[in-house]
Amino acid sequence: MTTFIAIEGCIGAGKTELAKKLSASFNAHLLLERFNENLFLPKFYENPKQYAFPLEISFLEDRFRQIEELKKNNFFDCHTIVSDYFIEKCLIFSRNNLQTEEYNLYKKLFELLSPLLPTPSVVLYLYRTPEKLLQNIHHRGRDYEQNIKTDYLEDIQNCYIDYLKNYNACPVKIMDVSDLDFVTNYDDYDYLKNIIDNL
Repeated sequence: MTTFIAIEGCIGAGKTELAKKLSASFNAHLLLERFNENLFLPKFYENPKQYAFPLEISFLEDRFRQIEELKKNNFFDCHTIVSDYFIEKCLIFSRNNLQTEEYNLYKKLFELLSPLLPTPSVVLYLYRTPEKLLQNIHHRGRDYEQNIKTDYLEDIQNCYIDYLKNYNACPVKIMDVSDLDFVTNYDDYDYLKNIIDNL
């Protein structure tokens, strides 16, 4: 049986780094969000009102395409997969970023596409305090992220928590990693890995 682990969290939570480490530990196929290729992302941080809708549409298209390609190639039938996102994040970010009319249209499109995609075996949500998220964001140094505010991170995180509380398509594990450094500290990583091993 295929295991599909989707790692989620707010901006700066450490999703990609944990996904990379788990994929190596589990000899799993790694599925990463291609945010560096999204031309709308820097524009969104400069002008959110103008670019929120094209940003969310472009992310939806790319996430859907990535997963659909793996599905067509039967990866979900014969591989363990670790992803640094799950497709439902489309709804979480769009609800926070879009105007009501835009969100309603976006949601209709999402509801057409999402039944075609596999459901994760488990969603792991990495919780960090907004202050820790902001530290990580500043540390990694992406120019377009440097003006992100704490209240925006709080809004996104609250949207995640609210959504996941009512998400029942697969198990969800919310893990507080605010005081963990699983990137450079092996004991912290091993602690998380043992939790995941026993889910």
